[in-house]
Amino acid sequence: MNLQEQITADIKEAMKVKDQDKLMALRAVKAELLILATSGEKADDQAELKLLQKLIKQRKESAALYETQNRMDLAETETFQAEVIGKYLPKQLSEGELDEILQNIISKTGASGMADMGKVMGIASKEVAGRSDGKTISERVRALLS
Repeated sequence: MNLQEQITADIKEAMKVKDQDKLMALRAVKAELLILATSGEKADDQAELKLLQKLIKQRKESAALYETQNRMDLAETETFQAEVIGKYLPKQLSEGELDEILQNIISKTGASGMADMGKVMGIASKEVAGRSDGKTISERVRALLS
């Protein structure tokens, strides 16, 4: 079952149990997936994972903004939606697992300093796509190369 079929099935389930918060999050994901599919871009698994990560990042940023404005009700909604969307991503890598993968990439490429960060990031982004966000990968590569 592909991602769109899974989202559609989960929307039906959320409608049956009348879970409005989950339904709102799932409908937003489905809408973005439809936009991706009709945009003319290649809508493969990688593009879908990237889209899910983008949606989670948006919701986390919104939640942080709402918290600074003392709007905890809105922050909770955004956080809940991020959690719902996160269930469709592959299992996230721990810091140790990510470091191990990055060390292998660094040794393969022969990277020795910050000048080689772009080379390492390019390979790492493809290899751990969906299992870690770009910010975390960047921070770990920076720490390992310095």
